Amino acid sequence: MTAKILDGKAIAQEMREEIKARVAELTRQGVIPGLGVLLVGDDPASRSYVTAKEKACDKAGMYSSEVRLPVEATREQILNVVRVFNEDEKIHGILVQLPLPESSIEQEVIETIVPHKDVDGFHPVNVGRMLLGLPAYLPCTPHGILHILKRSGIPTEGAHVVIVGRSNIVGRPLANMLTLKNDMGNATVTMCHTRTRNLADLTVQADIVIAAAGRPDTITANMIKEGAVVIDVGVNRVEDASRERGYRLVGDVDFDAIKEKASAVTPVPGGVGPMTITMLLYNTVEAAARTLKQSAS
Repeated sequence: MTAKILDGKAIAQEMREEIKARVAELTRQGVIPGLGVLLVGDDPASRSYVTAKEKACDKAGMYSSEVRLPVEATREQILNVVRVFNEDEKIHGILVQLPLPESSIEQEVIETIVPHKDVDGFHPVNVGRMLLGLPAYLPCTPHGILHILKRSGIPTEGAHVVIVGRSNIVGRPLANMLTLKNDMGNATVTMCHTRTRNLADLTVQADIVIAAAGRPDTITANMIKEGAVVIDVGVNRVEDASRERGYRLVGDVDFDAIKEKASAVTPVPGGVGPMTITMLLYNTVEAAARTLKQSAS
């Protein structure tokens, strides 16, 4: 068996065309979806990610406003930028690029964002609404994974899903979303982590394995059953002298071996990654649409 490659880049492009059409319709009705972005410091990965998000906004016909603060920016300077975005009617969604240089203030910064502009889905209000199955902005990476599965014709209803990783960004919200009673959920979920004993005994039972551990080769071919679906969330740099940059990107799974045993698998890069920015645009457009609906009522 050779696995079907789940092309996140193609799915993301399909969704971005849908988003672009929706932006055009909202614009005709007088609302241009706007994203406010705050970047603190000059981390190359964060800078590259923010630039990609801004380009995606531009291509979709959306408005974006970026504020960059130096690495030594104070807590109050950071919070003030968020407050300005909160009050700006042109901004429907706010993104604070994480991690911040001072990680201890991240939760306070997140909670300063007004919930209806929290398009990352990290505010406790949105997390709580998500847990209850109420309308909320869903975290972008988990939401993107659900769209990959749905648009690839992979059913989650009744499936046993094993998630390896318990972060607040991917593992925890994804576990909840997959158990909700809707067309992207209805799964039975097992969450594993660094203290899970006999991990392979659990992953080998899964219909769908989602690797979000942040470590290369966490999932090997002997850890999945024949015909399983494997979603690789990891992005890891490994040294590679043959590459110009001196490294290459790999996921959390042994891709070459697993693609000969799984029925479907996401590549790295080009799998889950492109969906994250797409879902950020999706949430921002949804926020703009809600604003229009409220103004009309």
